[in-house]
Order: sequence, then C-alpha cells, then structure tokens
Amino acid sequence: MLNSILIIFYIVWLAKKLALYLYPQTQTSILPKDILRGGAVVARRAHNPKAVGSSPAPATKNEASEKSGAFFYEKNYPMNYQVYVLFSSSHKKIYVGYTSNLAERMLSHNELGKKGYSLLYRPWVIVFTEDFQTKPDAMRREKALKGGQGRAYIWKEIQRVGLISA
Repeated sequence: MLNSILIIFYIVWLAKKLALYLYPQTQTSILPKDILRGGAVVARRAHNPKAVGSSPAPATKNEASEKSGAFFYEKNYPMNYQVYVLFSSSHKKIYVGYTSNLAERMLSHNELGKKGYSLLYRPWVIVFTEDFQTKPDAMRREKALKGGQGRAYIWKEIQRVGLISA
C-alpha cells in the first residue's frame, strides 16, 4: 500500500516536471497534502472554527519553506497572460478575451464549450494576441479593446490580415 502511494506521488512529480519543462510559463505549486485533500486545506480550516490541531499551512511561502528542500516543492513561476481576439468568418463576429493558457482556451471556444456567446458563432480563428506579465494589465487591455476605439482597431486588423475585404 505504501509503495503504491509513493509510486503515485513520484508519477505526479514527474508529470509536473515534464509539464514545467514543456510549458515554463505555467504556475505550479504542489504539495502532497494538496493532492490527497483536493487542495482545500487552508480554506477548510479557515472557514471552520471547530477545526482543531496544528496551524494550517501558510497561504504564502517564505524563504524558510523554499530552503527546506521538501520533496514535492516546486518554485512558483510567473504566469503570462494573453489578450486575444477571435474572428468567426462564417458569421462576421469578433470575440475579445484574456487567458493564461491560450491553447486550452481555444479548445474551449471551438470544441469543448457547452454554452455561451462563442458557442453560437463557431468556428473561431485567432486574429491576434498580446502578451502581458500581470492579470490586471491584461484585463485593462481587454476592456480597452471591447470599447468603441478598440473594436475599430480590431476590424482594421482583421482587414489587414486579409480575413475580410475592405
């Protein structure tokens, strides 16, 4: 039993290392207890005054936790956010959004989504994207592109790329 649990932890650890190698922009922070308890350790204790026992794990990491050398500890990497513009040539519609994982988001827009605006006007193609280091910056740019001047800029970009004629 103990060997199978250790093997599972090792496989999860290897998978995370591989994902980190293939997608260095993703954010990872996995501890064994997060896997076993569904990642809700801090929230459960914080909202349940009847919880007794040792103090919950800190919500932020400090230098001491980084130097501890825990087997499953992985350093957080900064997330990159992308503002993207999609175009549906069959319906002449545009969609503006932001995400930290564009490939997964495109899959959601074109195949996996079950409801919403993007479902109605499939298929979508990416017109252009812009990269941002922080989520608030990406949100500000998304909001600007959804405004009147932003939409005019998007339509000019769609014409420039050749998806529609002038």
